[in-house]
Amino acid sequence: MKKILLVEDDEFIADIYANYLKREGYKVDIARDGQVALEKARDNYPDLIILDILLPKMDGWEVLKALRDDPKTENFKVIITSNNNPQSYAEDVTHFKVMEYFLKSETTIEEIVHAVKEAIG
Repeated sequence: MKKILLVEDDEFIADIYANYLKREGYKVDIARDGQVALEKARDNYPDLIILDILLPKMDGWEVLKALRDDPKTENFKVIITSNNNPQSYAEDVTHFKVMEYFLKSETTIEEIVHAVKEAIG
């Protein structure tokens, strides 16, 4: 079973994403802040990380930088979901090798699941 680390501080959104992904056959672990996300990523080696940007304690870009700076986690697959316009972060998306960047307000859960399937099967 493929493992996904879902990093989302909004409990409602996290529950919707997690339940949908579990029904699709994925094992989902949730982190509600950046610091916990980094610890879980390093401890559990998920097949994919779905990462929000605006997080307590440590934002998504800080998490991503820490992952990319560590040889053990530098190649983790990452999809970003955020309320911030992706155009604002085009350079960061490229620099940190983000697979997809979804604007939450314009994205359905089906689109996210499709991207997950494309990324890890």
